[in-house]
This record gives sequence, structure tokens and C-alpha cells, in this order.
Amino acid sequence: MKFAAIAAVTTALLAAPAFAEGDAEAGEKTFKKCKSCHMIVDGDNAIVKGGKTGPNLFGLPGQVVAAADFKYGNSIMEVNETGLVWDEAEFIEYVANPKDWLKAKLDDPKAKSKMSFKLKKAEDAADIWAYLVSVSPES
Repeated sequence: MKFAAIAAVTTALLAAPAFAEGDAEAGEKTFKKCKSCHMIVDGDNAIVKGGKTGPNLFGLPGQVVAAADFKYGNSIMEVNETGLVWDEAEFIEYVANPKDWLKAKLDDPKAKSKMSFKLKKAEDAADIWAYLVSVSPES
């Protein structure tokens, strides 16, 4: 039953276009907090040359969680197995506290995150989401 509900939600999310309520221009500036670990690279086109300790965020909106070519931690890979897709609400909740997000998604108090950074302001997260949408391929 739980799998059927997850599959239905995932299908609905995949059918929905990625949109953003934040300010992409402000998000580009705020993304400077992220680029020490993350890059945004489309093939040979480096939109943001950043770090490599986190996954490439190109195409993140509408992508299944932990689907990029990267060595993720065990907990987020468990979320990947559910088929959950990144949308604005999930992204904002995740970046506010990755460990708590994983604990809630997995209903596991022992869930861990490799991402220790927390972006406390939801407005900043919404702006970064808008920026990621603006530099990602259209769905």
C-alpha cells in the first residue's frame, strides 16, 4: 500500500512542470554559499564551477532524489529507491536540515546525511531553487 501511494505521488510530480516561486537572480547570488561543494555543469558547459564534494546540481528540478552520478550516503539512497522527485517544497525542507529531512522521509531516527550545511532561510532556499530551475533543461 505504501509503495502504491509513493508511486502515485511520484507519477504526479513527474507530470507536473518544475516552477519556482523564488527570485532566480537572488538565487544566483545566494548559490555562492553552495558552490564550495556543488557545481552546475551541463556536459562541457560549466554554468558554475564549484566543488566536487557534493553532486552536480544541473537538472536537479524534477529529478529523482540522489539520481546524479555521485557517491551518495546510504540514507539518501534509501530515499532514491522510493522514486521521490525533487520539487521546490522538498528542496527547501531538505536544505534547511538534511539530516532531519532524511529521518522524516525514512521514518528512521538513525538516518544520516553527508551534507552538513543548513540553509535556514526558506526565502534563500526558494531563490536558489528558482535559480536551479532557470539553469536546468525544461521538462
